[in-house]
Amino acid sequence: MYKKVERIPDFPAMERRLLALWDEVGVFDKLRQKNAGKPRWSFLDGPITANNPMGVHHAWGRSLKDMFQRYNAMCGKEQRYQNGFDCQGLWVEVEVEKELGFKSKDDILSYGIDRFVERCKERVRKYSGVQTEQSIRLGYWMDWSDSYYTMSDENNYTIWSFLKKCHQRDFIYKGFDVMPWCPRCAVGLSQMEMHEGYLEVKDPSVVVRLPLRGREKEALLVWTTTPWTLTSNVGAAVNPEMYYFRVKQGDWIYYAGAQNWENDRTRDSDGNRTGLVNLPDLVRRKGPFEVLGSVPGAELVGLEYDGPFDELPAQAVMGGHPAPSEELADRSGKTCHRVIEWDMVTGSEGTGIVHIAPGCGKEDYELCGKLGLVAVAPLDEHGRYIEGFDWLTGREASGVAEDIIANLDQKNLLVAREDYPHAYPHCWRCKTPVLFRLVDEWFINMDWRDEIARVVRDIRWIPDFGLDRELDWLRNMRDWMISKKRYWGLALPIWVCEDPDCGHFDVIGGREELKGRAIAGWEKFEGHSPHRPWLDEVEIECDKCGKTARRIPDVGNPWLDAGIVPYSTMGYNTDREYWGKWFPADLVLECFQGQFRNWFYAMLAMSTMMENRAPFKTLLGHALVRDEYGHEMHKSLGNAIEFNEAAETIGAEIMRYL
Repeated sequence: MYKKVERIPDFPAMERRLLALWDEVGVFDKLRQKNAGKPRWSFLDGPITANNPMGVHHAWGRSLKDMFQRYNAMCGKEQRYQNGFDCQGLWVEVEVEKELGFKSKDDILSYGIDRFVERCKERVRKYSGVQTEQSIRLGYWMDWSDSYYTMSDENNYTIWSFLKKCHQRDFIYKGFDVMPWCPRCAVGLSQMEMHEGYLEVKDPSVVVRLPLRGREKEALLVWTTTPWTLTSNVGAAVNPEMYYFRVKQGDWIYYAGAQNWENDRTRDSDGNRTGLVNLPDLVRRKGPFEVLGSVPGAELVGLEYDGPFDELPAQAVMGGHPAPSEELADRSGKTCHRVIEWDMVTGSEGTGIVHIAPGCGKEDYELCGKLGLVAVAPLDEHGRYIEGFDWLTGREASGVAEDIIANLDQKNLLVAREDYPHAYPHCWRCKTPVLFRLVDEWFINMDWRDEIARVVRDIRWIPDFGLDRELDWLRNMRDWMISKKRYWGLALPIWVCEDPDCGHFDVIGGREELKGRAIAGWEKFEGHSPHRPWLDEVEIECDKCGKTARRIPDVGNPWLDAGIVPYSTMGYNTDREYWGKWFPADLVLECFQGQFRNWFYAMLAMSTMMENRAPFKTLLGHALVRDEYGHEMHKSLGNAIEFNEAAETIGAEIMRYL
């Protein structure tokens, strides 16, 4: 006897027939007509990046959004059904550069900023169209004729009004800071972006001796996984309360910390502190050593030493390099070499003595600013050594480790080396290892974080731990770096006086304000979107000294684009009555991981500044779609599944059920 096998239904074909029926009958339009004028339910869609076709991992969040909107429609609620597209930023620039075969952003200048920006717009229009068709194929009900685009004039000008409010409270400033920097994209990464790009790598680590001045054959022992930063060493930090051993190995006496020193309180018969000397294994393998005694870190503070690259001209520039400080005009990197105290130093890794290079590390820069040490900053925007670094000038820092090590060995400063596995930050767009670079950027002072925290507590968080995580982010985040030295994005509305003796800057709050203050270039800008290079043509009069003020060339942090959507998409500047009907949103629904420090944070901060109100009532943060190995699904990782392939193989409804 043979059992009859039923034919498996062709789910994709069934879905296409159903989509055709919906379109023919106008089901979605009839639903909206039925609920028009009834109690409103406001949903705010987090914009999907219009840069590539959708993957299955995108369908997950969009299915959840559709479910909530359909449920509320069944409850008879009127809705806006507005989809959003994220359009501006480096993620689009990188893809357009690939299309054009560019190797660096210098190629963009040769190509023409205007042509490049238009190519970015074309890519957004292309892939927003692709994603619209894919979302319709998913069965996602939205008013596709009313999608918002973060590159729109209204979105950009509404951000201007936010920045104007910040400026009116004196929160906008330009400052020097050491930022993570992508040498390929030639752009700084904000604190918000740094949590998404850590990869496991092996880098050459070195243990280097820093000979103490006035002491024969005595040296500090420091360890680093970034040998290129040793060119810019200024200080060596110890914990004043931590004990340091004097260790004799060969002809040298080294100072190194103790592991687990907090729990080690024993002394030998001579009163010397005992415990495990914090020497890395690669130093121990160099040969036998003898512990001569111990001293508290406080006794090392103030000792001077010879730096590892004092022969470089940059180390001799008074006031620092490349931008000498008048306050420190009597000091150079070489004359600053001394032991400083830092209570953040531990004995858990390395040697317990931290090599300090304020031109290459954020914490180093902050520490040296307090202690009056100069900054020696070695890199240009492409990650190459600048003038003043002798045989290294013009070379990429990412490729000099072996030559740096060989040079240290030649000078008898290298104690040991090994390849060290660790998590290291990479650019989350192009996957290039980042460098840390001293730059001048524009920031929003976030000292008003307590105002945001009060707004955060007005929201229902699902899951409820989201509230604590958002508050923790607010407590620990730094000032918001809002500038990027790129081309496609929000043109920051900051005009700076051309007279360096004046230095006054102003923030323009909208198109009409700019038109009223323009003294030149308006005719070249009019008719264009508020982007580079057209907006760069407009000049205004400095309202402090009366001379000409010009716009800074920087574009904005992309989270400004998405953070303003509770205002721009509901017509805050153009139809305040409409905005009042739909604001705040009843629900925001996006992936929780990352967004509590990105989109959620940006919306909360911007809405607090705009109206001191929460931009939404409830936030639902969902998890990520992962592959069979538990890895996040990303196109860049090669484990993403194309939406079209899945939809035409198993059907979109299967994805929705999953």
